[in-house]
Amino acid sequence: MDVIPLFPLGTPLFPGVVLPLQVFEPRYRRLVRDLLELPEGAARCFGVVAIRQGWEVEDVAPAKALYDVGCTARLQTVRPQPDGGFRIVAVGGDRFRLLDLVVGEDPPYLQAQVEWLAEEEAAEEAAGDHEGLTAPGGEPADPRHEDLVSEVARGSMDVLVRGVGALFGRYVTAVATLTGDVDGEEPDTADLLDAVSGDPRALSYLVASAALLTAEDRQALLAESATRRRLQTESRLLRRELTLLETIGAVPAPLQRFTGPRGVN
Repeated sequence: MDVIPLFPLGTPLFPGVVLPLQVFEPRYRRLVRDLLELPEGAARCFGVVAIRQGWEVEDVAPAKALYDVGCTARLQTVRPQPDGGFRIVAVGGDRFRLLDLVVGEDPPYLQAQVEWLAEEEAAEEAAGDHEGLTAPGGEPADPRHEDLVSEVARGSMDVLVRGVGALFGRYVTAVATLTGDVDGEEPDTADLLDAVSGDPRALSYLVASAALLTAEDRQALLAESATRRRLQTESRLLRRELTLLETIGAVPAPLQRFTGPRGVN
């Protein structure tokens, strides 16, 4: 269990996703200064947690206003501004769950006791992700055939990855067409997908961060520890959104810049 500084935002951060911020509030200026004063080689990280829609952290007990799963942000660049603020760029790191909040006057920003959330890829692969894999007659797959089951599971993951990638490409094109944002200012979708090629986890976080989903949908994707289940959920969400785009012909918000992961660790 560790204590980390918190930076509440209006939307969740995902591992590997670039986060540019302009820091102007005094308490968060102090947070950046505290991180910069850490010894050389120390992890300069803070936790990003999403604020529940309709809540203000200052007006209620912070625990009620914040979601309980967040992601660390690792400082990459810091540019001091003439007014004393900072322009920073951070990258999403590790997911965590809030256990308790620490509120005080020094430091003036929120801190939290957190537990780290492990990704389930290794266990999922070792087990072959038996979900949906049965022997003839509907019986569970024979444990003696684990190698075969694992091979089938890997194959099904490849199919899932290709399906989500194709849906995401259609989705980006549909949104850009409806908003008229097709002048080449947005990063090419093919380039984004190439950047996460061979990394299902990175693809899942790219889709979760870039698609115009509700805060609740995004938060659920962040809280999901298994890449396969995250991609399965995204497949359903993208199909739902594509249906709305194609039948209603409207998007919930202007097209945002699609920013891909810069290395997922």
